[in-house]
Amino acid sequence: MSTTDNSTPLVKPALSRKDFVSNQEPRWCPGCGDYSILAQVQKVMPDFGIPREKIVFVSGIGCSSRFPYYMNTYGFHTIHGRAPTIATGIKVSRPDLTVWMATGDGDSLAIGGNHLIHILRRNVGIKIILFNNRIYGLTKGQYSPTSELGKKTKSTPGGSLDHPFSTLSVVIGAEGTFVARSIDTELQHLQAMLKRAGDHKGTALLEVYQNCPVFNDDAFVYITEKTNKADRVLYLEHGKPLVFGKDKNKGIRIGKNFTPEVVEVGEGPGQVPLSEIAVHDETVENPSYAFMLSRMEWPEFPVPIGVLRNVIRPAYEELVAAQKERMVATRGQGNVDKLLRSGETWVIEPEN
Repeated sequence: MSTTDNSTPLVKPALSRKDFVSNQEPRWCPGCGDYSILAQVQKVMPDFGIPREKIVFVSGIGCSSRFPYYMNTYGFHTIHGRAPTIATGIKVSRPDLTVWMATGDGDSLAIGGNHLIHILRRNVGIKIILFNNRIYGLTKGQYSPTSELGKKTKSTPGGSLDHPFSTLSVVIGAEGTFVARSIDTELQHLQAMLKRAGDHKGTALLEVYQNCPVFNDDAFVYITEKTNKADRVLYLEHGKPLVFGKDKNKGIRIGKNFTPEVVEVGEGPGQVPLSEIAVHDETVENPSYAFMLSRMEWPEFPVPIGVLRNVIRPAYEELVAAQKERMVATRGQGNVDKLLRSGETWVIEPEN
């Protein structure tokens, strides 16, 4: 808020999507799911009520990592796989800033895998959008850490022999405090998940299934095709039973050894009453439940979409700030010159 000469407050007008659109023309292949993700991010940004000069978008390398150029905020296009490191430095040194990170399955789970798991376990207050198209798009179609077994690409003409990562299983294994998934074609759902991620205190990771029409077209058609989607997607809602299907007549029951099973819901022969269907609780502290959801995949199970895990833990930057205050209170304000000259030091004298 600013004032005029006579001290009358001037209220800044509310921001709109246009305020977050930069003067750079997005350059992705026609039909790329990145366009959809960018549009939804620009739409939800005004809802947070945060000035643009307080927002930073950080990225690594890849198609998705062009993101900072297209957001009319501060941005940092960094190096391959190291976006979490740069983002951590920004957030710890400037905790007043809202920091988002755009990354892909190759950037974050291959060369950047080590950096990703540590930003998650530290719970730095970064909002991560992980574009997963199960392929390397920028370098023209090599298999990625999430490509399915047997995937034929330019780098695996005989079919990939690598067992793929389940992205959210990795994230939950690293104790991510907010873990969610959406799809580039589910516009309202994607907006809702972006808002939830943006409101979370700590590291929030949103995986977005994103189509690459050139190098991996229809990778997710099995859950995006309208005729089959209802029977293949499980929309997660906190406090609601895990039911799916066009008629909501299928559900997930958790059996022995914490093993999920698909059952038919109803009161007839061979059916299971609704009371036996698992009820979704995204706040379960033990990550085992969310991990179970992350392992569910078609065709054995419907694919979970929504918030898998949402727990509260102190954010890393808050812990750093509190520790700094304690150290200053007990040891006084630091002096770099004094520190460098303390302890075992010596002076090299010039020869006579």
